[in-house]
Amino acid sequence: MTSGTASGTAALQERRYRILVTGYAISSYGTFLNVVALSLYVYAVTDRALAVGVFMAVRLAAGFVAGLAAAAVLARWSAKGVMFWANVAQAAALLLLVLAPDGFRTGTLFAVSAVVGASGTLFMVTLRSSIPDMVGEGRHTWANSLMVSGRSMAMVAGFASSGVVVSLLGYTAAFLVDMATFLVCALTVLLLPMPMGPARGNEEKDGQGKDVEGGQGSQEEEGADGQGRRRDGRRRVPAALVALGAVPVLGLMVALRGIDALGSSSHNAALPVYSTELDADNPAVFVSVFWCVWALGNVLVQQVLQRYTKRTGRSVGALGFGLGTIAMSGTFILAFAGLPWAATVVIALLAGAADGLTEVSYTSHLQTLPSPLRTHAFGLSATVENLGFGVGMIVVAAALDVFTPLSVVGVAHGAAIVLALVYVARVLRGRGEAQVEEPQEGEEAQETVPGSEAREGKQGDQGEGESGAGPARGGHRDGAEVSGG
Repeated sequence: MTSGTASGTAALQERRYRILVTGYAISSYGTFLNVVALSLYVYAVTDRALAVGVFMAVRLAAGFVAGLAAAAVLARWSAKGVMFWANVAQAAALLLLVLAPDGFRTGTLFAVSAVVGASGTLFMVTLRSSIPDMVGEGRHTWANSLMVSGRSMAMVAGFASSGVVVSLLGYTAAFLVDMATFLVCALTVLLLPMPMGPARGNEEKDGQGKDVEGGQGSQEEEGADGQGRRRDGRRRVPAALVALGAVPVLGLMVALRGIDALGSSSHNAALPVYSTELDADNPAVFVSVFWCVWALGNVLVQQVLQRYTKRTGRSVGALGFGLGTIAMSGTFILAFAGLPWAATVVIALLAGAADGLTEVSYTSHLQTLPSPLRTHAFGLSATVENLGFGVGMIVVAAALDVFTPLSVVGVAHGAAIVLALVYVARVLRGRGEAQVEEPQEGEEAQETVPGSEAREGKQGDQGEGESGAGPARGGHRDGAEVSGG
């Protein structure tokens, strides 16, 4: 392939990915609009605050289950098909809610919650795990930054306009707008140059005539061993555990992501309480200003990351994820410390920047896995994040009845800081080991991730390897909707 052809292919990939991100940002706007509209509607229909909590619990539980099932779904259906039908399912659920008779509204609401929770998780797992195939090697950081930027701007627009849309146009208009945003995203998915139907390989048989789990992970976890399988005695090792073992510190990384989700539940639940304490007459002011500034910091850091990666050929690496988590948790704690408005605005900006840094570095790191394991890793990550946020919402809601917002947020995010410090120490130790490890004379350095040889030298980014947390310690790099972390 000539350089001109390669350049043209890369430009075409970039244009199509930008179109997809635009569709994703539009659907994210509808999602954040309905975070407010659906919660208010549940309370208006049921007249019970408990129903609002159950509605959120159903949504998170559906996301939890979808995270576990994501790899199996993607083994049988193409990424394009999963993303398309995930959007169509959410649009259909909202249309059903609009058309449902009054007597069926409560039941329909919880059905919508389950569909939106499961479909949203499936879409995100599929999108994140498919980005390396969409944009090519060495473009992961750029692609992830663009995705996070679009979502952050959509969050600002969704939260800022939700009150106006609901007050002036009503709940039905809000639901129809959200439905339309999902259909727009589905149309942008159709433009992707990817197959739409069942994944290839799902009908393959093994030597004994049994179905081989196929699709993107056909051969049942390629790279797990020479035969594509990992066994402990007679028991097959779960593919998700194979994925965790494929990259150093990845298990600790996913665990930290789960604790971070618990911390996120604390500031999401505590913000309305804290805002009411600041100004009982206008409690929405602090919340709206905080999230708008947070999103601005998130968008700004994406621009910095994109320019840094383009100029240096490097990305923030695994170490950036740990340091970003510490900075993010620390700034969220300070946000509830009763500091002056000017200081709090700066803190919100820094919290958004740190959150954006952790999102991009984390997603890029998981994308260094080979395709079959990558899907399992993202599915497991989504499950852990939904679990952490769901449990956190229950525990935090109870704790806020007894303790101050500062103490509750301090404990939740303090736990994330402690685990992040352990993670950073582990990454630094791995980097030190990588610097002293030298292949013996006449021997070649060995890869630690099966199937990663094809990516050698293509990423142009040594950040992960130098941190000791990349797939091959010194070779490669890069590659449940909860607001604010």
